[in-house]
Amino acid sequence: MIVISGAQVWRRSGLAEATVVIDGQRVVDVGDVTAPAGARVIEAAGAVLGPGLVDLHVHFRDPGQTWKEDISTGSLAAVAGGFTAVVAMPNSDPPTDNVKTATDILRRGAEVGLVDIQVAGALTRGREGLEMAEFDSMYEAGVRLFTDDGDSVADSGLLRRIMVYLSDLPGAVVAEHAEDVMLTRGGHVNDGMMAASLGLGGMPAVAEVTVVGRDLALAAETAARLHLQHLSCSGSVDLIRRAKESGVAVTCEVTPHHLALDESAVGGLDPNFKMYPPLRTAADRQALIAALEDGTVDAVATDHAPHSALEKDVPFEEAPKGVIGLETSASVTWQALRGDAGPFFERMSVAPARIAGLERHGQPVEPGSMANLVLFDPERSWVPRVFRSKSSNSPFLGTRLTGRVMATIHDGAVVYEAAPDG
Repeated sequence: MIVISGAQVWRRSGLAEATVVIDGQRVVDVGDVTAPAGARVIEAAGAVLGPGLVDLHVHFRDPGQTWKEDISTGSLAAVAGGFTAVVAMPNSDPPTDNVKTATDILRRGAEVGLVDIQVAGALTRGREGLEMAEFDSMYEAGVRLFTDDGDSVADSGLLRRIMVYLSDLPGAVVAEHAEDVMLTRGGHVNDGMMAASLGLGGMPAVAEVTVVGRDLALAAETAARLHLQHLSCSGSVDLIRRAKESGVAVTCEVTPHHLALDESAVGGLDPNFKMYPPLRTAADRQALIAALEDGTVDAVATDHAPHSALEKDVPFEEAPKGVIGLETSASVTWQALRGDAGPFFERMSVAPARIAGLERHGQPVEPGSMANLVLFDPERSWVPRVFRSKSSNSPFLGTRLTGRVMATIHDGAVVYEAAPDG
């Protein structure tokens, strides 16, 4: 039995100080209660306790690129960041476009046992954009999110057929990486003054906006559930806001790094600031924060994309795109939301769990709820220098952050505790 004492607890009624009692895999009491004899007591004065975080978008590089990350190290990084469930993207090697690969990942995630690992299935065979993947068998195995992440489905006719097909499977979601690659070829940073000053090829925001517009139109026609991944610019959220108002079944996500940084951060040509999509303008960043606050943006997802030091330790234009984010996400997002616990847990736990169909997660802390929880100290200052991930390609490496995950509880077990001086 575990007792968490003195925390501000996020419940259906809001945030209030309470004692939380956990027995087995569930919360059994919340309120002004006395710790039962023999229980382990975690003193949590000044911290916030809420549902464990859920990440809709991680790359664990397993199978195929395990020198960057694997299911074990990815799980360690996840729990250090307060996550109790994650969704692994299908651009592995081989791609997750069939039930065998999907179930292998699910099995190995369960064997590690630190965090619930769900998998996203590919939309097309081999992620080649030519024909539909094996939806039925993956769906029967529990897969609900389907995406060719890293690529959009360029063939609009094929995407329309996919949407029609998946609209008949309850809870199935078509998730799209929105990018017209004909507009981004040879690009490394946001197209504009920064790209020009650095002498680098640009990736214009319109490459994202045009695909977002197409996908919204197809979703409106087919009644498919559409989820748009790692949005980066104001034009995209404007389109989504209007689509939601007209009744389109669309959700979307942004990354912590797009909430915290803009294109000025790439001026030093540090490859740890080379990401996908690229950092946009300061105005785009503010538009993303406003959309997150008003609910146009449903979820924060890390797009945790590990790359080895050797891959990143090259000139900026030669470096791969992508950054890690699991271990810093809570701190960065808490600051972006100005310490408002309601939107924080809604965008980082409740909504992503709902989108992915993860019923055991994203529940306010109430008697009977699953004990998948995160304890977060909003005042604790720390500097990320060493990561549990195999990779350290973080834009926040060596940066002082405020707000720290103190403990993560998965299925009633404490699977992570921050070091007292960490």
